[in-house]
Amino acid sequence: MERICEPELMDEPLQAQAYAAADFSSGDRAVLERIDAVLGPRGVGEGEGLSVVDLGCGPGNITFLLASRWPEADVLGIDGSAAMLAIAERRRLADPDAHRHVRFQRLVLPSPRLAGPCTAVVSNSLLHHLHDPGVFWGAVKQLAGPDTCLYVRDLRRPATAAELEALVARHAGAAPAVLRRDYAHSLRAAFTCAEVSEQLAAAGLEGLQVREVDDRYLEIHGPIPPGRLAP
Repeated sequence: MERICEPELMDEPLQAQAYAAADFSSGDRAVLERIDAVLGPRGVGEGEGLSVVDLGCGPGNITFLLASRWPEADVLGIDGSAAMLAIAERRRLADPDAHRHVRFQRLVLPSPRLAGPCTAVVSNSLLHHLHDPGVFWGAVKQLAGPDTCLYVRDLRRPATAAELEALVARHAGAAPAVLRRDYAHSLRAAFTCAEVSEQLAAAGLEGLQVREVDDRYLEIHGPIPPGRLAP
């Protein structure tokens, strides 16, 4: 099935509110477990000395889970949507003591203001939003240092329209109309594992692992290879 891009930013207030109200807790916690595994020994303890950047943080779901898991780590959530970040910032201010090491920043990629290095770059469902995936991998390299690790989870594009419709019914059948609409658009805009592998080769990031996860996701993870880190 041919890829069809969707809007890069989720800036509709209705979208932001629907995503903030939806229960993604099971999937979000699975992402956190995978990030913990990718960090390995560096993830032991409360996060002293860790710095984590959450690319495409949306309303902050993963960002706040990271801060809860590693309360002493510096956690930065980055997104281009003002509507999403407004919700994230309200959540942060609702418990400033618990979120004292959390920050949010509005940036539209590509951006020269994106600065590393950090301990880990994480991202959940941003890649498929970008019309040019090279922009995403350029941002990863801007944030990377010699010891930076990466964890990305994203949708993968189904092979046929019938498979797409089945996924929407299976995973979003009871969701509000705006979420069902966006989910279908996102599946059509997503990449296959083979396409991501080609992107990594073009970006000089061939050492990262790419694999399919369950019936709809792919993940990219590992230490960011040394060498061609400059975007």
